[in-house]
Amino acid sequence: MELADVATAAPATVKSSGSAEKTTTKDATETGKRKSDEPDQPETSSRGKRRRGAGGKKLRPGERYVPPPQKRNPGVSFSQEHFDETSHYFEGGLRKVRPYYFDFKTYCKGRWIGKSLLEVFKSEFRAESIEYYQRAAKEGRIRLNESPVEDLSVVLRNNDLMKNTVHRHEPPVVGRPLEILVDDGEVLVVDKPASIPVHPCGRFRHNTVIFILGKELGISELHTVHRLDRLTSGVLLFARTLETSKRLDQLVRDRQVEKEYVCRVEGEFPEGELICEEPILVVSFKIGLCRVDPKGKECRTVFQRLSFNGKNSVVRCLPLTGRTHQIRVHLQFLGFPILNDPIYGSSAWGPHRGKGGLVEKSNEELLKALVEEHRSQESLHLLDIPDDVGIEQVAEKSRTSEKGDKLDGTSEPNTSGDSHQAQIDTQVPTGCSSSSETVSKVNQACTDINTNDASLKSPTKSNGNQTEDSTPITALGTSDHLCSECKLTRPDPTEKELVMYLHALRYKGPGFEYATRLPDWAKEDWVEAD
Repeated sequence: MELADVATAAPATVKSSGSAEKTTTKDATETGKRKSDEPDQPETSSRGKRRRGAGGKKLRPGERYVPPPQKRNPGVSFSQEHFDETSHYFEGGLRKVRPYYFDFKTYCKGRWIGKSLLEVFKSEFRAESIEYYQRAAKEGRIRLNESPVEDLSVVLRNNDLMKNTVHRHEPPVVGRPLEILVDDGEVLVVDKPASIPVHPCGRFRHNTVIFILGKELGISELHTVHRLDRLTSGVLLFARTLETSKRLDQLVRDRQVEKEYVCRVEGEFPEGELICEEPILVVSFKIGLCRVDPKGKECRTVFQRLSFNGKNSVVRCLPLTGRTHQIRVHLQFLGFPILNDPIYGSSAWGPHRGKGGLVEKSNEELLKALVEEHRSQESLHLLDIPDDVGIEQVAEKSRTSEKGDKLDGTSEPNTSGDSHQAQIDTQVPTGCSSSSETVSKVNQACTDINTNDASLKSPTKSNGNQTEDSTPITALGTSDHLCSECKLTRPDPTEKELVMYLHALRYKGPGFEYATRLPDWAKEDWVEAD
């Protein structure tokens, strides 16, 4: 991990329709009060002057002044400043974003208080070497309370605000444009391609639905109604107004919205209607890992086979509840995992691959096996975690997240009506907004940027509803001498890595119905490419 990826503790709050305010991160708000947490507020000068913001106390000579925390901010709207951070281009059927400079920031976590920056880097941020952080500090890229840090031996105190400027690389996504299905002033419905996240999250920011809509189509101030996984395609519904958002949320809560998905699964799925009612438990909020477990939440999914090509089957899915990864987990339990599912089709589950709930591993053993399998295949990006993250960090995040019951980017809609919160985690910046707040808002930690490099931009040309720039990255001189990603040559992702065969086909409620065309892979005569 790197300090750049520490954006967890920055305080931010969003609202969900019909529910109380929710705080995005537990660590950021353990006490719910920052201004009075430290009995000894920071120093002024050696003369012992009283300093405004220091609680009226005299500060001891040599003490470091820690300013009071910034006022909690429910979110910051994306603006042209954010859109101008970088540009994108198309190559080999992929949409690629040029690397750009970005500030990550975090407030000091409770367990860091009294430790030096060097100790924190060694114990928790191991994606980069200590030498990297020392060089970054010398170049002014690491800051504490807005002041550059030259000596990593500085001891952290409560309310310290840490910042790190990094050279950020985003993974490519499919180059297919977003298709607007409906835009009537009340709702916006798009056909989301697979591989594109809805909101800025993980390693994604500009390659997201929200940034594409805002930057290239000028569409903002949207309210989420439901969620789709990054690898899932299909109907994605936004409300244009708060009133519409509340009305749709209530319909979802009352289970008056019918949701229909289609998927392609391994093997010959049974004919007729098949109902699965196994309870689902979240094992890891960090990577979004769930399993069937008696301690889980009640679930109900109706399945019906549509076709079988001799090797795999197309299945219609009707989730009657909205649990995390519900469709994927139930199909795994039935023994028919979705094709290209990097989690529930994994051999890490053992010889039965989770069929019938047979998993002869503890949750931590399962988590470790899954991470190690993808690490050995150099495919950790499919779990949306950095390559150098250890199982210890993943397990720790899983334990600290157990009190939550929602996961960002689930493939099934949230039938409780609560949309996922803006959230920043210790590995990578994530940020997803609430259904009652606009989706153009996320946590301050994700949106602040102090450094933009004009060299990242170049002339563009129009390409339908997207902006295409045909100049490749290597021609722009965007390499950064401290950036480890710049030293790597990664192959382009394959279709198997970008597309999971799960598609939100239709959303239907009182007085409305929104549907997409059937994906090519769901047609009866489709044959998987070698």
